[in-house]
Amino acid sequence: MCGRFALITPGETVLTTFEVDSNPLDLAQIPPRYNIAPTQPVLAVRATANGRQRELTLFQWGLVPSWSQDPKMGARMINARAETVAEKPAFRAAFKRRRCLIPADGFFEWQKTAGGKQPMYIHSQDERPFALAGLWELWQSADGSTLQSCTILTTTPNELMEPIHNRMPVILDPADYDDWLHPDPKPEIGLHLLRPYPAAKMAAYPVSSWVNSPAHDDPSCLTPLH
Repeated sequence: MCGRFALITPGETVLTTFEVDSNPLDLAQIPPRYNIAPTQPVLAVRATANGRQRELTLFQWGLVPSWSQDPKMGARMINARAETVAEKPAFRAAFKRRRCLIPADGFFEWQKTAGGKQPMYIHSQDERPFALAGLWELWQSADGSTLQSCTILTTTPNELMEPIHNRMPVILDPADYDDWLHPDPKPEIGLHLLRPYPAAKMAAYPVSSWVNSPAHDDPSCLTPLH
Protein backbone atom coordinates (compact mmCIF):
# COMPACT_ATOMS: atom_id res chain seq x y z
CA MET A 1 0.00 0.00 0.00
CA CYS A 2 0.97 3.67 0.07
CA GLY A 3 0.00 5.22 3.38
CA ARG A 4 2.37 8.19 3.72
CA PHE A 5 4.25 10.44 1.34
CA ALA A 6 6.06 13.78 1.16
CA LEU A 7 5.85 16.84 -1.06
CA ILE A 8 8.41 19.48 -0.18
CA THR A 9 8.97 20.92 -3.67
CA PRO A 10 7.85 24.58 -3.79
CA GLY A 11 4.47 25.22 -5.36
CA GLU A 12 5.84 27.20 -8.27
CA THR A 13 8.11 24.30 -9.19
CA VAL A 14 5.13 21.93 -9.03
CA LEU A 15 3.31 24.17 -11.51
CA THR A 16 6.15 24.07 -14.01
CA THR A 17 7.13 20.42 -13.52
CA PHE A 18 3.59 19.20 -14.15
CA GLU A 19 2.80 21.83 -16.78
CA VAL A 20 -0.20 23.21 -14.90
CA ASP A 21 -2.26 25.74 -16.87
CA SER A 22 -4.74 26.86 -14.21
CA ASN A 23 -4.11 27.40 -10.52
CA PRO A 24 -6.92 28.70 -8.28
CA LEU A 25 -4.92 27.97 -5.12
CA ASP A 26 -2.83 30.33 -3.02
CA LEU A 27 0.50 28.53 -3.03
CA ALA A 28 1.76 30.72 -0.20
CA GLN A 29 -0.77 28.99 2.02
CA ILE A 30 0.48 25.50 1.10
CA PRO A 31 3.58 24.64 3.17
CA PRO A 32 6.09 21.84 2.48
CA ARG A 33 4.68 18.52 3.69
CA TYR A 34 7.09 15.95 5.09
CA ASN A 35 4.60 13.32 6.27
CA ILE A 36 1.26 13.44 4.45
CA ALA A 37 -1.23 11.00 5.96
CA PRO A 38 -4.69 9.65 4.99
CA THR A 39 -7.70 12.00 5.39
CA GLN A 40 -5.41 15.03 5.03
CA PRO A 41 -5.52 17.41 2.04
CA VAL A 42 -3.20 16.62 -0.85
CA LEU A 43 -2.21 18.61 -3.94
CA ALA A 44 -3.29 17.08 -7.23
CA VAL A 45 -3.30 17.89 -10.93
CA ARG A 46 -6.37 17.06 -13.01
CA ALA A 47 -7.81 17.93 -16.40
CA THR A 48 -10.03 21.01 -16.52
CA ALA A 49 -13.75 20.61 -17.24
CA ASN A 50 -13.18 21.14 -20.96
CA GLY A 51 -10.40 18.56 -20.89
CA ARG A 52 -7.93 20.82 -22.65
CA GLN A 53 -5.78 22.03 -19.77
CA ARG A 54 -4.35 20.94 -16.44
CA GLU A 55 -5.37 22.52 -13.15
CA LEU A 56 -4.01 22.32 -9.62
CA THR A 57 -6.43 21.44 -6.86
CA LEU A 58 -6.71 19.99 -3.35
CA PHE A 59 -8.36 16.68 -2.50
CA GLN A 60 -8.96 14.86 0.76
CA TRP A 61 -6.88 11.68 0.72
CA GLY A 62 -9.26 8.74 0.92
CA LEU A 63 -11.78 8.37 -1.89
CA VAL A 64 -15.46 8.68 -1.02
CA PRO A 65 -17.62 7.20 -3.83
CA SER A 66 -20.50 9.38 -4.98
CA TRP A 67 -22.99 6.72 -3.83
CA SER A 68 -21.55 6.37 -0.32
CA GLN A 69 -23.86 7.10 2.62
CA ASP A 70 -20.96 7.93 4.94
CA PRO A 71 -17.95 10.12 4.04
CA LYS A 72 -15.94 8.32 6.71
CA MET A 73 -15.71 5.49 4.18
CA GLY A 74 -12.84 7.42 2.60
CA ALA A 75 -10.45 6.48 5.42
CA ARG A 76 -10.52 2.91 4.06
CA MET A 77 -10.10 3.96 0.42
CA ILE A 78 -6.64 5.54 0.40
CA ASN A 79 -5.38 3.04 -2.19
CA ALA A 80 -6.82 1.24 -5.21
CA ARG A 81 -5.20 -1.91 -6.59
CA ALA A 82 -4.21 -1.65 -10.25
CA GLU A 83 -5.29 -5.23 -10.84
CA THR A 84 -8.93 -4.60 -9.88
CA VAL A 85 -9.47 -0.85 -10.23
CA ALA A 86 -11.46 -1.14 -13.47
CA GLU A 87 -14.03 -3.48 -11.86
CA LYS A 88 -14.31 -2.44 -8.20
CA PRO A 89 -17.58 -0.51 -7.60
CA ALA A 90 -15.80 2.09 -5.46
CA PHE A 91 -13.28 2.97 -8.17
CA ARG A 92 -14.50 1.98 -11.63
CA ALA A 93 -16.40 5.20 -12.40
CA ALA A 94 -13.44 7.35 -11.36
CA PHE A 95 -11.09 5.14 -13.37
CA LYS A 96 -13.16 5.83 -16.47
CA ARG A 97 -13.54 9.59 -16.10
CA ARG A 98 -11.74 11.15 -13.11
CA ARG A 99 -8.02 10.57 -13.04
CA CYS A 100 -5.36 12.79 -11.52
CA LEU A 101 -1.65 13.19 -10.87
CA ILE A 102 -0.58 13.41 -7.24
CA PRO A 103 2.81 15.15 -7.00
CA ALA A 104 5.29 13.67 -4.53
CA ASP A 105 8.97 13.90 -3.68
CA GLY A 106 8.95 10.48 -2.07
CA PHE A 107 6.88 8.02 -0.08
CA PHE A 108 7.29 5.91 3.04
CA GLU A 109 6.99 2.19 3.57
CA TRP A 110 7.67 0.04 6.62
CA GLN A 111 10.04 -2.90 6.13
CA LYS A 112 9.69 -5.89 8.42
CA THR A 113 12.91 -6.67 10.29
CA ALA A 114 13.92 -8.86 13.21
CA GLY A 115 13.64 -5.84 15.47
CA GLY A 116 10.23 -4.68 14.22
CA LYS A 117 9.20 -2.44 11.33
CA GLN A 118 11.78 -0.07 9.91
CA PRO A 119 10.40 3.01 8.13
CA MET A 120 12.00 3.60 4.72
CA TYR A 121 11.87 6.69 2.53
CA ILE A 122 11.73 5.97 -1.19
CA HIS A 123 12.46 8.70 -3.74
CA SER A 124 13.70 9.23 -7.29
CA GLN A 125 17.42 8.91 -8.01
CA ASP A 126 17.53 12.47 -9.34
CA GLU A 127 15.56 13.74 -6.31
CA ARG A 128 13.01 15.43 -8.55
CA PRO A 129 9.26 15.31 -7.83
CA PHE A 130 7.20 12.66 -9.61
CA ALA A 131 3.53 11.87 -10.15
CA LEU A 132 1.61 9.14 -8.37
CA ALA A 133 -1.37 7.84 -10.35
CA GLY A 134 -4.59 8.91 -8.65
CA LEU A 135 -8.37 8.90 -9.04
CA TRP A 136 -10.78 11.49 -7.66
CA GLU A 137 -14.47 11.67 -6.81
CA LEU A 138 -17.10 14.25 -5.92
CA TRP A 139 -19.41 13.37 -3.04
CA GLN A 140 -22.47 15.38 -2.00
CA SER A 141 -24.21 15.20 1.35
CA ALA A 142 -27.94 15.47 2.00
CA ASP A 143 -27.53 19.14 2.97
CA GLY A 144 -25.85 19.94 -0.36
CA SER A 145 -22.26 20.28 0.87
CA THR A 146 -19.64 18.60 -1.26
CA LEU A 147 -16.36 16.76 -0.73
CA GLN A 148 -13.67 16.08 -3.33
CA SER A 149 -11.46 13.15 -2.46
CA CYS A 150 -8.82 10.95 -4.05
CA THR A 151 -7.05 7.60 -3.91
CA ILE A 152 -3.58 6.44 -4.99
CA LEU A 153 -3.12 3.46 -7.30
CA THR A 154 -0.78 0.66 -6.21
CA THR A 155 0.86 -2.17 -8.11
CA THR A 156 3.37 -4.99 -7.62
CA PRO A 157 6.83 -4.01 -6.35
CA ASN A 158 9.92 -3.49 -8.49
CA GLU A 159 13.33 -4.93 -7.54
CA LEU A 160 14.06 -2.06 -5.15
CA MET A 161 10.73 -2.28 -3.37
CA GLU A 162 10.39 -6.06 -3.21
CA PRO A 163 12.55 -6.48 -0.06
CA ILE A 164 10.69 -3.58 1.57
CA HIS A 165 7.03 -4.29 0.81
CA ASN A 166 4.81 -6.34 -1.49
CA ARG A 167 3.12 -3.26 -3.01
CA MET A 168 4.22 0.11 -4.28
CA PRO A 169 2.41 3.19 -5.59
CA VAL A 170 2.06 3.58 -9.34
CA ILE A 171 4.56 6.21 -10.49
CA LEU A 172 3.78 7.60 -13.92
CA ASP A 173 6.35 8.49 -16.53
CA PRO A 174 5.97 12.15 -17.64
CA ALA A 175 5.39 10.92 -21.19
CA ASP A 176 2.23 9.19 -19.94
CA TYR A 177 0.67 12.12 -18.05
CA ASP A 178 -1.66 13.12 -20.87
CA ASP A 179 -2.78 9.54 -21.50
CA TRP A 180 -3.58 9.17 -17.81
CA LEU A 181 -5.43 12.48 -17.49
CA HIS A 182 -7.41 12.00 -20.71
CA PRO A 183 -8.80 8.46 -20.64
CA ASP A 184 -9.45 6.66 -23.90
CA PRO A 185 -13.15 5.92 -24.61
CA LYS A 186 -12.17 2.38 -23.64
CA PRO A 187 -10.52 3.16 -20.29
CA GLU A 188 -9.24 -0.38 -19.79
CA ILE A 189 -6.58 0.50 -22.36
CA GLY A 190 -5.01 2.69 -19.68
CA LEU A 191 -4.32 -0.32 -17.49
CA HIS A 192 -0.94 -0.73 -19.20
CA LEU A 193 0.20 2.48 -17.45
CA LEU A 194 -0.28 0.87 -14.04
CA ARG A 195 3.05 -0.91 -13.86
CA PRO A 196 6.02 -0.91 -11.47
CA TYR A 197 8.33 2.05 -11.99
CA PRO A 198 11.91 1.15 -13.02
CA ALA A 199 13.96 0.34 -9.92
CA ALA A 200 17.07 1.91 -11.46
CA LYS A 201 15.40 5.32 -11.28
CA MET A 202 14.64 5.04 -7.55
CA ALA A 203 16.52 5.01 -4.25
CA ALA A 204 15.62 4.24 -0.64
CA TYR A 205 17.06 4.79 2.83
CA PRO A 206 15.93 4.16 6.43
CA VAL A 207 14.52 7.00 8.53
CA SER A 208 13.64 7.43 12.18
CA SER A 209 10.44 6.06 13.72
CA TRP A 210 9.59 9.74 14.25
CA VAL A 211 7.66 9.46 10.97
CA ASN A 212 5.36 6.81 12.47
CA SER A 213 3.14 9.50 13.97
CA PRO A 214 0.99 11.54 11.55
CA ALA A 215 1.34 14.41 14.01
CA HIS A 216 5.01 14.72 13.05
CA ASP A 217 5.39 16.76 9.87
CA ASP A 218 8.88 18.28 9.78
CA PRO A 219 12.27 17.73 8.11
CA SER A 220 13.21 15.10 10.69
CA CYS A 221 10.84 12.72 8.91
CA LEU A 222 13.25 12.66 5.94
CA THR A 223 16.57 12.58 7.83
CA PRO A 224 18.56 9.44 6.98
CA LEU A 225 19.02 7.07 9.91
CA HIS A 226 22.71 6.57 10.66
